[in-house]
Amino acid sequence: MFEQLTVFENLELALKTNKAVKHSMFFKLDSAQSDRLAHVLQTIHLADSMNRMAGNLSHGQKQWLEIGMLLMQDPKLLLLDEPVAGMTDEETVRTAELFLSLKKHHSLVVVEHDMSFIERISEKVTVLHEGSVLAEGKLSEVQNNEKVIEVYLGR
Repeated sequence: MFEQLTVFENLELALKTNKAVKHSMFFKLDSAQSDRLAHVLQTIHLADSMNRMAGNLSHGQKQWLEIGMLLMQDPKLLLLDEPVAGMTDEETVRTAELFLSLKKHHSLVVVEHDMSFIERISEKVTVLHEGSVLAEGKLSEVQNNEKVIEVYLGR
């Protein structure tokens, strides 16, 4: 994310397009690209902030912008590392809503320590320990797994 550019400009730069110098110099959004950008702005809840400088956004809004920049590439899989770290409770709730909407069209792999957030978005939880799968299943199953309790909570 470029803090000195607007939300719109950041998303425009992230468009999946030819990045050659000559093409970039004469680039102009076509209607399909404009529609895509407008859709992503709505998805990440930043349509009302499209002309704001990215550096003036809250921490949560910056995270959403970064996710929007990923979405501009039309990925099938999103890998997200601690996406709600440092967010307010309200931002965390909105991020969970965003992720639930993304699950309709994208696969998400989320590494996160906030279990209340994981409870909101997950279908399957995998717990790793020393590079190996320790437990896998629904959150309630994993939280009650004796190995997980022993390794992460101690006995």
